[in-house]
Amino acid sequence: MPTQATPQAEPDRVTITLTVNGKPRSLALEPWTTLLDLLREELGLTGTKKGCDHGQCGACTVLLDGRRVNSCLALAVMQDGASVTTIEGLAAADGTLHPMQTAFIEQDAFQCGYCTPGQICSAIALLEEDHAQNPDEIRELMSGNICRCGAYPNIVAAIEQVMASGGEPAP
Repeated sequence: MPTQATPQAEPDRVTITLTVNGKPRSLALEPWTTLLDLLREELGLTGTKKGCDHGQCGACTVLLDGRRVNSCLALAVMQDGASVTTIEGLAAADGTLHPMQTAFIEQDAFQCGYCTPGQICSAIALLEEDHAQNPDEIRELMSGNICRCGAYPNIVAAIEQVMASGGEPAP
């Protein structure tokens, strides 16, 4: 009698449900999967960048229930039921860019662009937090997002542009 091969046991997986860029997702993950790796490797959302992978550069910043979070430090299984917004989820359904994305373009607030998705997500949360009232406060509250190219003056100008417009797109 032929014997059947025993399937290789997979590591234990944990099933979670997230809303990612407005779409509900149910995923079975290894417990050690970071939110960053889930987004990039499992969901193909590569706009969120892996920079230092230690929470020091901010390239992986996403919005988690509206708050800015370094996704490289967040275990995905601990986010069950949460809502995640990445750079890919900021534009409107018709393709209209978020006012912060538009301001970054208009103010030339990027050079290589690697840090830009994290900078934009962090800037959006910064405005929602409503703590920054001037350029010095913007710089301080954005200090967790590093730009190796040094586009900081333009990043601050982009945030100020959106602050001045009340978050509305420029005419």
